Amino acid sequence: MGDALAVAVLKARDFSADDFARSHPGGALGRRLLVYAQDVMHTGDALPLVTHTTSLLDALAEMSAKRLGMIGIIDDDGLLCGIYTDGDLRRSLNQGVDVNRCEVGSVMVQKPHTIPATTLAAEVVELMQRHSINGVFVLDADGRPVGALNALDLIRAGVF
Repeated sequence: MGDALAVAVLKARDFSADDFARSHPGGALGRRLLVYAQDVMHTGDALPLVTHTTSLLDALAEMSAKRLGMIGIIDDDGLLCGIYTDGDLRRSLNQGVDVNRCEVGSVMVQKPHTIPATTLAAEVVELMQRHSINGVFVLDADGRPVGALNALDLIRAGVF
């Protein structure tokens, strides 16, 4: 059957991309349409989080331990107020920041890109590409971090 005829039959039967994904979950299109941030995100103790008053040195230790290339900074109410990444560390060192005497809140990036857990993983890929970032935090409806994921997590899931 030719491609044009196949598409016409699918349209005539109201067979959507979502229907295709459900019937072919192992394929690339199926993964792109069925995998959500909540399916690949790190949660609980695996979340790299510190408070805004944490020393940069201690924040770097937490970032290294959690191995996501970033750390989320929360305020006194537990809301995400910033992010600090491996790239930010390189920029800080180039600017002469003393990691031993600096609080992470003074060098963090405020208002980072975030997503809800129900975001399609394919949309996360697009967000990362559009903003040239390697990771995002997943927030609940109140702005509290409940997850985090990076580009490697999306590659492992087969959506990148």
